[in-house]
Amino acid sequence: MWLCDSSIGRKVVMSVTGIALVLFLTFHASMNVVALFSAEGYNMICEFLGANWYAVAATIGLAALVVIHIIYAFWLTIQNRRARGNNRYDVTAKPEKVEWASQNMLALGVIVVLGMLLHLYNFWYNMMFAELLGDPYLGGIHATDGYGYIVQTFSNPVYTVLYVIWLFAIWFHLTHGFWSAIHTLGWNGKIWFNRWKVIGNIYATVIMLMFLVVALYFSFCGSCC
Repeated sequence: MWLCDSSIGRKVVMSVTGIALVLFLTFHASMNVVALFSAEGYNMICEFLGANWYAVAATIGLAALVVIHIIYAFWLTIQNRRARGNNRYDVTAKPEKVEWASQNMLALGVIVVLGMLLHLYNFWYNMMFAELLGDPYLGGIHATDGYGYIVQTFSNPVYTVLYVIWLFAIWFHLTHGFWSAIHTLGWNGKIWFNRWKVIGNIYATVIMLMFLVVALYFSFCGSCC
């Protein structure tokens, strides 16, 4: 299949899965912002997204997207390095017009994956997985009390710092990945190339700020709620 056998096919898979993950981040960020205004409202969403069949199916689908995206990312990286061969060791200066994020996508991806594992431990494990196990108090707070888990997590300054680092890594990853995906899918031109880069930067910044505001608010004012 050309999606696996060709470089262009693999880039298309990366682009499509990446766009799907951006849409998930948009939903997740919008959901988190609710916690700034209403603990009850946020917990209603958490309860709705509990261990129901559709939530479990969506989780499996999301996990599949993440795994595919990661596998193809490493696949393309290895392919590019093999294509360059020993020439990659001859480069001593940063190429012109090449963004820092573009040159460090693999390192950023590793940070993103590690942050995701931490996030899964702090929230998914104590909430959805706890319900699946039939132990709603697995994390010490009821599995549907997502608001309580936000307060608990960001009351620890170490977690706050790690989350901030994670969010910055995601931001760098998105600012490059957004316009790169659009470029791969052919939705660009001489005029729209730079426009998509600007749109991608703004979109990624807004989404990450939504996450960041929640993390910092509950870090500094969690006990005020």
